[in-house]
Amino acid sequence: MRILKIQTLRGPNYWSIRRHNLVVMRLDLEELAEKPSNEIPGFYEGLIATLPSLEEHFCSPGVRGGFLSRVNRGTMMGHIIEHVALELQTMAGMPVGFGRTRETATPGVYQVVIEYTDEQAGRYAARAAVRLCQSIVSTGSYPQNELAQDLKDLQDLARDAALGPSTETLVKEAEARDIPWMPLSARAMIQLGYGVHQKRIQATLSNYSGILGVELACDKEGTKQILRDAGVPVPRGTVIQYLDELESAIEEVGGFPIVIKPLDGNHGRGITIDINSWDEAEQAYDVARDISRAVIVERFYKGRDHRVLVINGKVVAVAERVPAHVIGDGKATVEELIETTNRDPNRGEGHDNVLTKIIVDRTSMDLLVRQGYSLDTVLNSGEICYLRATANLSTGGIAVDRTDDIHPENIWLAQRVAKTIGLDIAGIDIVTPDITQPLRDVDGVIVEVNAAPGFRMHVCPSIGLARNVAAPVMEMLFPNGKSGRIPMIAITGTNGKTTTTRLIAHIYRQTGQVVGYTTTDGIYIDDHVVEKGDTTGPQSAQVILKDPTVEVAVLETARGGLLRSGLAFESCDVGVVLNVAADHLGIGDIDTIEQLAHLKSVVAEVVSPKGYAVLNADDPLVAEMAKRVKGQVAYFSMNPGNELVQKHTRGGGLAAVYENGYLSILKGDWTLRIDQAVHLPVTMEGRAPFMIANALAASLAAFAQGVPIEAIRAALTTFRASVNQTPGRMNLFNLGSYHALVDYAHNAASYEALGSFVRNWPGERIGVIGGPGDRRDEDFIELGRLSAQIFNRIIIKEDDDLRGRSSGEASELIAKGINQEKPDCPYEKILKEIEAVNTALDQATPGSLVVILPESASRAISLVEARHPIPENVYQTVAIDTQVNLRTSVVNKV
Repeated sequence: MRILKIQTLRGPNYWSIRRHNLVVMRLDLEELAEKPSNEIPGFYEGLIATLPSLEEHFCSPGVRGGFLSRVNRGTMMGHIIEHVALELQTMAGMPVGFGRTRETATPGVYQVVIEYTDEQAGRYAARAAVRLCQSIVSTGSYPQNELAQDLKDLQDLARDAALGPSTETLVKEAEARDIPWMPLSARAMIQLGYGVHQKRIQATLSNYSGILGVELACDKEGTKQILRDAGVPVPRGTVIQYLDELESAIEEVGGFPIVIKPLDGNHGRGITIDINSWDEAEQAYDVARDISRAVIVERFYKGRDHRVLVINGKVVAVAERVPAHVIGDGKATVEELIETTNRDPNRGEGHDNVLTKIIVDRTSMDLLVRQGYSLDTVLNSGEICYLRATANLSTGGIAVDRTDDIHPENIWLAQRVAKTIGLDIAGIDIVTPDITQPLRDVDGVIVEVNAAPGFRMHVCPSIGLARNVAAPVMEMLFPNGKSGRIPMIAITGTNGKTTTTRLIAHIYRQTGQVVGYTTTDGIYIDDHVVEKGDTTGPQSAQVILKDPTVEVAVLETARGGLLRSGLAFESCDVGVVLNVAADHLGIGDIDTIEQLAHLKSVVAEVVSPKGYAVLNADDPLVAEMAKRVKGQVAYFSMNPGNELVQKHTRGGGLAAVYENGYLSILKGDWTLRIDQAVHLPVTMEGRAPFMIANALAASLAAFAQGVPIEAIRAALTTFRASVNQTPGRMNLFNLGSYHALVDYAHNAASYEALGSFVRNWPGERIGVIGGPGDRRDEDFIELGRLSAQIFNRIIIKEDDDLRGRSSGEASELIAKGINQEKPDCPYEKILKEIEAVNTALDQATPGSLVVILPESASRAISLVEARHPIPENVYQTVAIDTQVNLRTSVVNKV
């Protein structure tokens, strides 16, 4: 077996709308291509011996053991590898269950699709599954040490990629509220929401966490001083830099017992409490000095350690923290009790789990000695031995929920403290003998105020009720049920995507909003270029969704990005599908037009329940997508008599049609006319039917989102197929005695659409044609046939990037198509695009139209502009004056 390719999907995709995280492995079974599992000696027995837990896989039989029964009867290796990859992840603590296996058009080559929790772990599991199965095929077994290593590696990958417990709590709450989120590339930040409505968090720091409050909370002595000045009970303490200051510092705080801790420490590191002698103090000073140059000396206050969590000015949870400890049973030693405690599945390394494993170090050993114990001590039943003096969960402590126990005066005090320090989210540490009593009555004190406090002690207390502390954070960031979303319109189809995307963006700009949009020629925000190039994939969409100035996102969505990574978003407000035609077939295992339609239907299927899928009623493959739409459907059509549209509107549905020369919106029994096509520059004064269809789709998408008809009309009358607004899309140039047209048509459907305009040109029609090299032979032949129908004279060129073909191969196929359609059609081959374009322009006859279908639209436009074209506004007058009769006839025909 051989892995040909592995790719990762991170959003709604061809395989699943709901299961976003998928690994797609293209696998060549090679010698196993014709061998089902029951024909491989010893394979069934070896698989069961290696992974007996596969018994739990139901598979298509739908019963326990269903998958193994299929292996026993005989199934192909791709299907087995799918299940093994899922099981390896599940055994490593990442339960997953979705998978698909499909044979491609290449015999013996399969697409194996598996769900993942962590991307790198998913890719590892796919490769490991191939290794495991190949080993069983070859030897009848898979070494247990290799399986153990695979599982360890998977666990390590998952641990390294996991969100922290507090971050995960916030993300889950965001998902429950339908607030989208995505990781940012720096400082472990998470973005919640999109565009202008986004908020950011870093652990439990938020957009509203002011730098002054955070800095003050990090300055422990400064915090105490501010609180002392405000009349808040805090420990008496001072800061020292040198050991010779320690004695006077102890006297200053009132003598023993004392606490010594680093000024800049956290998570309880370097803290020693309840110090009662000079020797202990010296040792504690050295421990603190290892963490921080400056050391705090404080009066020690006896009592229990509590964390009070204040969010947005309100106390939302209280936890009593108990230091790491073990409880004797009269039989086990302290060391054995620690080992037993650490076997608790809720305990992990660091912050990986609800609780942290207890680590025995110098601090633990010193504390054991002070209590009169050693690791070999056998504690009496019920006897408690502490392993840490501080109660941090990160050093093995536990938490007991006390939210319902705290005294109202202490609530008031904690809320006042959070505001005094200036924190939106604050963890206030209180030491008091009794949290149910006011601090002043029981000599309790506030010992610290923490920015970015951990949430896990409240979300998963060891004892008591769990508190949803993420909810008030989300309510603070997104009040009144807001989702943080911005209007999002996604556009797909075979042809017309870029023009329609730009037109929708232009419509929205009439509303005064900042529009971010992606196209095949670049990323734009408010008409400023962010990045040039083909930017129709998920990474480009995320540039728009992450930008804090964007108020509306309009995203061209091409097949390539969908296949490679899936969508960048889980839902949109409007999904536009323009058309589906044969293009790129045979690439990415999309071999039929039906498969291509299924791929493009993803955009329609992710429309939110309150949104609209805008579908082409004239294209049966697109119209069929309505059955899978979870939102509402709106149709557009060039035919007002379209039966589907009429039925839809009679039922109160929304549609846009081209009727009596007008672009109109229909709903129920009323018609709202936008304008006549002859008044709209993008339609070439009504002479380009495919541009009219694009305008209908764009108008309907905007109208469905509540954009006023006046704004739509204003946009359509000011948008033209110019180099500035739609480069490479029907750019018509007046070169004096003749005209030149640059368009990015590159497949049969776009050639046919272009021909509906070009064939009506009154003079000679010269075509400079070609196509991308990765198309099928029959696609090039078809382009040749269509070209012979459209042009009087043809120049065949090839792209600079041959995409795997040899020079002259594509042009020969095109010539074959020309000869099949019209043997007497004059043509010549000039393979270099620049030479071909210049030759056509040089040979143009008076009144002719030179149509250039380039690989590089910008290069072709530069070559045309070098011929000193008449300015666009002059062209408009010339075109209307010289072709008014042509225009009228075309409009009437349409």
